[in-house]
Amino acid sequence: MKKEVVPVKVRGILPANSGCAIFLGNDEKVFVIQVEPNMGQVIGMFLRDTPKERPLTHDLVNDVFKGFGIAVERVVITDLKNSTYYARLILAQENELGKKLVEVDARPSDCLALACAQKRPIYVATRLFEKVEDMSEILDRINEGGQGEGDSEK
Repeated sequence: MKKEVVPVKVRGILPANSGCAIFLGNDEKVFVIQVEPNMGQVIGMFLRDTPKERPLTHDLVNDVFKGFGIAVERVVITDLKNSTYYARLILAQENELGKKLVEVDARPSDCLALACAQKRPIYVATRLFEKVEDMSEILDRINEGGQGEGDSEK
């Protein structure tokens, strides 16, 4: 049986004309999700563990999750429709009664920010990963020029 999801990492973040390009991928392929400029900054801050003067919205959400004993289990980028990516945030809550998983529809940018904040795994649905355009060569050129930020491992 074929795997339903493929593990990926944030491989780079680059400012773009209409926002920010988040390069997601693995050794096989890299693809891009466009996000708002501020979301690119937030994801980058979580990746670098940058201290913030005041809590951002995603810090607040993380603190609320922590208060209720909820953790991000994983994130799955599930689909692409009309140039818009879709994602699911899988949350886990564990207590004396057991473990409960909850799946929430969320913007990929929010999912990525929360996954990066909690250092949790990011996945892409296999059927989506197979059809997205491979941007590995572009990311390599950007990294050679020293313009992008992100994971330099290949």
